[in-house]
Amino acid sequence: MLTRRAEGENPGYESPMRQLGIARTPPEALAIHGGVAFSACRRVEPGGLINTTWLVGDGPVFILQQVNAIFPPATHQRIHAVTEHIAARGLATPLIIPAADGRLVLPGPDGTCWRLMSFIPGTSPHRVTDGAMALQAGALVGRFHSALLDYPGDLTPLRPDPHDTLRHMRTLRQALQDCGGHRLRSGIEQVGQAVLAGWQRWQGAVGLSDLPLRPAHGDLKISNLRFGEDGRAICLIDLDTLGSMPLALELGDAFRSWCNRGGEDQAQVSLDLQIFAAGLQGYRSTAHFASREELAAVPPGCWRICLELAARFCADACYEKYFGWDPAEAPGRGEHNLLRARGQLALAAAVEERLPELLMVVAHQD
Repeated sequence: MLTRRAEGENPGYESPMRQLGIARTPPEALAIHGGVAFSACRRVEPGGLINTTWLVGDGPVFILQQVNAIFPPATHQRIHAVTEHIAARGLATPLIIPAADGRLVLPGPDGTCWRLMSFIPGTSPHRVTDGAMALQAGALVGRFHSALLDYPGDLTPLRPDPHDTLRHMRTLRQALQDCGGHRLRSGIEQVGQAVLAGWQRWQGAVGLSDLPLRPAHGDLKISNLRFGEDGRAICLIDLDTLGSMPLALELGDAFRSWCNRGGEDQAQVSLDLQIFAAGLQGYRSTAHFASREELAAVPPGCWRICLELAARFCADACYEKYFGWDPAEAPGRGEHNLLRARGQLALAAAVEERLPELLMVVAHQD
């Protein structure tokens, strides 16, 4: 059971952990937090690619995350402000639970930090099963974007632009030079060269263009959407990537995830146009601000994001230091990321091949 400490309990006592200030385990983090007493804590497996997550309490009641050091401290202030804003507009959202001393996060080892958030009941699926689910997902994202149109705070990205595709392609080129002695050299080179060739085709067919920046979640894979037992999309989770970007990239990444029936850990993919049509319909039903030009840029944006993520996975297959990995899927981090890179490369090829059909779907919904 989770209990609040009585106000004034042991007023002159500071535990050694509180004096040290750094928590190295979930029980230490909860003890230092000061607002809850530790009882049950279960790690979420498989977890996210970046942060590690635990369910806390019988129910559960809270989410405890060990947040990766790549996220700057201002990330948590932004999450707190944005979630308070959208909650005031009637949207469900997880909220940060401040520590007893008012801090939003507590320091962890190696530059990480601990963050406690409210738990939203429901499920976070890893695949979109049908058009009805896609319709719900699109409508939820549209409500989220619309609720942030009048957000008074700054949504400038806090980290280097996550969709700076040119930078990711430069990193991939460097990885191809650095992988000479790597056990996976042959596969990395094969996939990497194919990604770079695909990027050249994208630039020739589409090219970079200026589109308005919109409030963005920044990582709309389907597992970052919460669904209720009735199939209704409830809220967005994992808000560390909040910022602003063109809809072509925000929704391009969403449909990259939603429309792939093969899943992210498979080399074989299947692009589902019915899910694309339903998701877009759901989005347009609630995001009335989105212009025709912005929506027409979503299919090319999806192609771009597939290539970009393939490049990132391929580079990390060489460097083996960024994305997490699941031993159930592959024997090592490099092998898992090379598998993911192959899957995203195949998905990019599918989007490229069916781009005219995707654009037709957008046009027919005008």
